[in-house]
Amino acid sequence: MRTIADINDKISHKLAVVLTAEELKARVAEVGVTKVAQEVDVITTGTFEPMESSGAILNLGHTDPPIKIRRCWLDGVPAYSGFGAVDLYLGASSAMEAMDGEEVRERGGGHVIEDLIAGKAVHIRAQGQVTDCYPRATFETTITRETINQFYLFNPRNLYQNFIVGVNGGDRPLHTYLGPLQPRLGNAVYSNPGAISPLLNDPDLQLIGIGTRIFLGGGVGYVAWEGTQHFPLQKRLSNRTPIGPAATLALIGDAKQMDARWVRGCYFKSYGPSLMLGVGVPLPVLNEEVVARCAIQDKDLVAPIVDFSIPRRVRPTFGLVSYAQLKSGRITIEGKSVRVAPLASVFFSRQVAVELKQWIESGDFTLTEPVASIEMERSFLPQDRWTEF
Repeated sequence: MRTIADINDKISHKLAVVLTAEELKARVAEVGVTKVAQEVDVITTGTFEPMESSGAILNLGHTDPPIKIRRCWLDGVPAYSGFGAVDLYLGASSAMEAMDGEEVRERGGGHVIEDLIAGKAVHIRAQGQVTDCYPRATFETTITRETINQFYLFNPRNLYQNFIVGVNGGDRPLHTYLGPLQPRLGNAVYSNPGAISPLLNDPDLQLIGIGTRIFLGGGVGYVAWEGTQHFPLQKRLSNRTPIGPAATLALIGDAKQMDARWVRGCYFKSYGPSLMLGVGVPLPVLNEEVVARCAIQDKDLVAPIVDFSIPRRVRPTFGLVSYAQLKSGRITIEGKSVRVAPLASVFFSRQVAVELKQWIESGDFTLTEPVASIEMERSFLPQDRWTEF
């Protein structure tokens, strides 16, 4: 029906018809797939959820005399410094360390990234490897996003296409990456916003590829590569959506353009720090098939209920549950009614899609053709080999 060039021409003239994924689903229910495909140019999706496999690249600029940084802390949070002399990678899940008798707070790399994006000053302390090129041994100062060169997010694994529902069938509380799980099936937690989530609306990644322009943390970002633990060969329903964790994407974007509203440091008690991140993906309506895929509802999507009380890589499950059931606030497990809550913010996920829609409608955001497809035949390789020393 159309090409991305056709759609971008309409965007540039502020004539594009844009619906959020939620609006699209409601419109399809009213008039059907064919009519909607004729009417709509772009569908916007969004999520706001913890994405701990995230981090920021920073280039500090050279000191005088120069230093080759080999250990570094930003507000007490260690950053990786094993490449360029003043290049750093600050991981979102890197935890604060005790510095000079200071109290260790529930704080990590995600909080420092949020502060830098918000324009706040961050204390930096560095130790160098003394060489003829880099004679300086130590360095200490404060930085802001305006006083450093590059500051961009490079996230190895974001946008899980689907995830799990966590429960605890044991007899003691568990502190997990999904938050606290109460014993004897006291609660359940899920992490995906369901039918408005980006990759569930393009299940075979036919529209999303390397180079796709996206909403990332309130700024413009891009799909850089497949994400780590990318597992597109996950079992799928007849509508092509996976029954558990499947595809993932690596994302990149200029953090100096981002908004701290959409990049939030967070901390999971007795587990560690992470990063809440808003990501929105626009889907071009190229044909009716795009609309048909995006018409899926929460009742059409499922996730596995996983028991965290068994400390193994492969844990037992209590079967599959639909996102419609999850969003009702209660699910039934072995005859027991269990309260359930989302780790992702459904409200902010909706707002990401709305803000991206506004960018496109105003002509400020155009779509890109992917330069390459995401590999969809990737298997998942666990480390099951044991070596005795």
